[in-house]
Amino acid sequence: MKQYGAEFIGTFWLVLGGCGSAVLAAAFPGVGIGLHGVAVAFGLTVLTMAFAIGHISGCHLNPAVSIGLWAGGRFPANKVLPYIVAQVLGGIVAGGVLFLIASGKAGFDVNAGFASNGYGEHSPGGYSLMSALITEVVMTMMFLLVIMGATDKRAPAGFAPIAIGLCLTLIHLISIPVTNTSVNPARSTAVAVFVGGWAVQQLWLFWVAPVIGAVLGAVTYRAIASE
Repeated sequence: MKQYGAEFIGTFWLVLGGCGSAVLAAAFPGVGIGLHGVAVAFGLTVLTMAFAIGHISGCHLNPAVSIGLWAGGRFPANKVLPYIVAQVLGGIVAGGVLFLIASGKAGFDVNAGFASNGYGEHSPGGYSLMSALITEVVMTMMFLLVIMGATDKRAPAGFAPIAIGLCLTLIHLISIPVTNTSVNPARSTAVAVFVGGWAVQQLWLFWVAPVIGAVLGAVTYRAIASE
């Protein structure tokens, strides 16, 4: 239960810090942090939590990561579902907190997006379903490859959180214009449930693509790193 609690808290922080930066700070007049700031914020949530709870739960914070680590032989199958439940619940609670904060501003409109992920007319850059699918699969694949490599017993000890946090930052720098960057079904679900409508209708992609990418990344790492 301590592991599940850690995943709940860690995913709460990821959604509040990452999506919160997008909703509250990205376009703030005069000092908005923009795309670059949001990318850094997501990376910092993972980096800080990896140091804080990595020794408790492994700091997955992401259903795709849990499934990928299982596929890579690093995580037991009987813990995958409880981890996913804890992650999704933590994300939704964070989404609720963010909604309460954001709705305190006059003119707030959750239908404007609320940091949801999307494709087609709901892609920040107007990218198609196919572009979004490829982006989410490839980005999550590379994320898992970095996670498995950085946490390999042969890797330099103690530096994994930095590598993983910077990888997530880079992923956001690349893919925010395409899908608003998911690579994490819990993060996508956490805000989509408050937007409803199109965000929920398109949510399937942000479960399917990251999971496929995670499994591909794990399998690829096992293939290139086997002794």
